[in-house]
Amino acid sequence: MKRIICLVLTVILSAVLFTGCGKKQQNALVYFLNFKPESAAVYEELARKYEEEKGVKVKVVTAAANTYEQTLKSEIAKTEAPTIFQVNGPIGYNSWKDYCLDIKDSKIYSYLTDKSLAIKDGDGVYAVPYVVEGYGIIYNNAIMDKYFGLKSRQQKVNSVEEIKNFATLKIVVDDMTKHKSELGIDGVFASTSLSSGEDWRWQTHLLNIPLFYEYKSTEEGKDPTLSLLDAKEIAFKYEQNYKKIFDLYTENSATVKNLLGSKSVADSMAEFALSKAAMVQNGNWAWSQISGVKGNTVDANDIKMLPIYTGIEGEENQGICIGTENYFAINKNVSEEKRKASLDFLDWLFSSETGKKYVTEKLGFITPFNTFSESETPNDPLAREINRYLNDKETTVVPWIFTAFPSENFKKETGSALLDYVQGSKTWDEVKQTVVDKWKSERK
Repeated sequence: MKRIICLVLTVILSAVLFTGCGKKQQNALVYFLNFKPESAAVYEELARKYEEEKGVKVKVVTAAANTYEQTLKSEIAKTEAPTIFQVNGPIGYNSWKDYCLDIKDSKIYSYLTDKSLAIKDGDGVYAVPYVVEGYGIIYNNAIMDKYFGLKSRQQKVNSVEEIKNFATLKIVVDDMTKHKSELGIDGVFASTSLSSGEDWRWQTHLLNIPLFYEYKSTEEGKDPTLSLLDAKEIAFKYEQNYKKIFDLYTENSATVKNLLGSKSVADSMAEFALSKAAMVQNGNWAWSQISGVKGNTVDANDIKMLPIYTGIEGEENQGICIGTENYFAINKNVSEEKRKASLDFLDWLFSSETGKKYVTEKLGFITPFNTFSESETPNDPLAREINRYLNDKETTVVPWIFTAFPSENFKKETGSALLDYVQGSKTWDEVKQTVVDKWKSERK
């Protein structure tokens, strides 16, 4: 009798355990493979909150730093593969497109304030950015107001709002240089940092603009970054436009040309923070640099941003450069139930009160979604400017396509050529040839 009772209890216990495990497995509909180790604890807390609110279990696995691709390769081959994963921009999509679900009819895609930010291929949408950064020409509005209040200034452009292209920007900058002593500045632009390793604002960020315009319509329906990634050679069609803005920076700088090779980004940002310059090209990450400068004289409310104009036709409708290397994709090879559950989770994360609070306050993201109001974004002046341009229906942002540049060596050689140019040892034609030749050789 004891043996029979033990057997019955064993059977019952096994059934309970099996049912419990099965139920747990069934509820784990969402498996999120996280890219950011620093955000692991927040995502795990979010998973618990979602289960409390929706009754759906979310599994969060975080790859160790610099191991995401390796971890994704391992995990995606398993029976219980990630249902939400991340791709490193269009280049990452190119590697993982066989796993990316077309999400053009999803809510998360519909929330994008600028649909051009999504990764598209033909008629499909395969990944959406979830955090964005942006760069342009940061300016001190107090100095600009002082300039526009001068009786002796030029009378062709009468406010910052009238600066809509390179021509109007140049009129204002050239005239401000003539009045720099009255404005109390050393130069209109902070120093164009060209010391080794400090030139990324020009050989990467600035070069992004002419190459974007060259490749934005090379193949109908194809992301320009993917077109640039496929380019074995470039024509550098808009090199004169690149030259125009670069010359404007260096000829109206707080530092004379032959000393720019000794200048760093920190030097440049300090000049702006101390009101020695009215403008500087940089991104929203620069707020911490500006606010951290000892003796900072720039009021946060006076920090604004303009697009980087280069004289290309139609740039009156151009916004600032906004992009990311962080995109969510849905694994198309999991069940329909899991695909739907994963999209529902992303919808909740970026539209519900709970989710948005975590995104803004704990993850600290500037998101590209129209579900966030101004009060639901990081509260610094440059973050507000990014949000303003994202929601501006009159302009179109310039996406980051520099992720398709062939190598670090290409960028290094481009920066070196720019330094030689400002120091007079290279002509602009030689700079152009360096860019074209180094692109070709690095692609090989």
